[in-house]
Amino acid sequence: MCANKDNAIDKNKKYVCPDKIRIFNQIGIDLVIGKREGPYIYDFDGKKLIDVHINGGTYNLGHRHPEILDAMREALEMPIDIGNHHFPSPLRGEVAEMLVNLSPGNMKYCVFASGGSEAVDIAIKSARHATKRRKIVSIDNGYHGRTGLSGAVGNTKNAAFFLSDTPEDSLKVPFNDLSAMKIALTQEDIAAVILETIPATLGFPLPENGYLAEVKSICEQTGTLFISDEVQTGLSRSGNIWAIEKFGVAPDIIVTAKGLSGGMYPIAAAILNEKAGSWLLEDGFAHVSTFGGSEIGCYIAKKVLEIVSRPETLDHVNRISKYLADSLQTLQEKHSHLVEVRQCGLIAGLKFEGEIGAVMMSKALYDNGVWAMFSGYDLSVLQFKPYLFTDKALVDELMEKLEKSIIQCAS
Repeated sequence: MCANKDNAIDKNKKYVCPDKIRIFNQIGIDLVIGKREGPYIYDFDGKKLIDVHINGGTYNLGHRHPEILDAMREALEMPIDIGNHHFPSPLRGEVAEMLVNLSPGNMKYCVFASGGSEAVDIAIKSARHATKRRKIVSIDNGYHGRTGLSGAVGNTKNAAFFLSDTPEDSLKVPFNDLSAMKIALTQEDIAAVILETIPATLGFPLPENGYLAEVKSICEQTGTLFISDEVQTGLSRSGNIWAIEKFGVAPDIIVTAKGLSGGMYPIAAAILNEKAGSWLLEDGFAHVSTFGGSEIGCYIAKKVLEIVSRPETLDHVNRISKYLADSLQTLQEKHSHLVEVRQCGLIAGLKFEGEIGAVMMSKALYDNGVWAMFSGYDLSVLQFKPYLFTDKALVDELMEKLEKSIIQCAS
């Protein structure tokens, strides 16, 4: 690892991500992460930051959670490695069983992937095979990854950038617009609707009362499968294992990734009901993934699922979410610059005045010791996602830093 911050920035600017570095440089953020622990990350220059971006939910349990570190050490001492995706694996079977049992509805199968984009691709392919239809409905400015199929059902501009947009196969409708959804599904030629339960990159707009349940009902009437993208909202962030459960919906497919890794080893999965997973009985070689369901990754994921499904974990998330909600409401009442609070458990989007209000807040918070990322498709909304084990003292510290940053931006 480069021991020098400037050297690390130069190498990444030259070989890895020049334009991303340019953008953050314009904002005034030159973060190079060194030490990391619990809710904290440290810049190479020693600057300490509370991480409430958590890389989209990857650090759901915090950075380097002690039980995850122990699991990693145990896995490395076992006579295992990534494994071979062609053959049965005890660990893969155990994690698949846990995911199926922890999911709503009548889930039956689990197909592993190495990341969320790949898992979304699996979900789309499964829906197309099950329905013998091609078209997928998603929302305007949604985000489901950046590979071929996952990218095509996300933001059109991003898909078109790589000439991967497929308008004949991908329909976009506004979020929370039931009329548009009904029109899109009326021809009964849609393989699946894919929705993030609470769309992250769009700024976490909350689904209106009854919206998700009605979408699922329309899907059932038209023979369309419902794919719930829980990559950022799942694994107990909402106070339920899956956020979709809070809205009384049992999807046909659930996609999980990011936090399933414990922040230590990449792993993702598409969880399928019997209809969606029918292809697994027909052609076991129809989809393969060398790194999907790696045995070391499964050992980590098993511990992650054990932690997030503990009653005490879920109880804590629900209690601290209420404290966070009350604290944010108090702050909003004091400062009109904070226009709107969108919150479900420890999933929150904070909308600020101005088209780039969240970009300004991200910089101010960075200066004041908090890392919070602005939403890619709504630069007025700040993604604010504390880790699962946030306590009242940390909420209080966050509110203090948030208020200081609001005052600076508002002035």
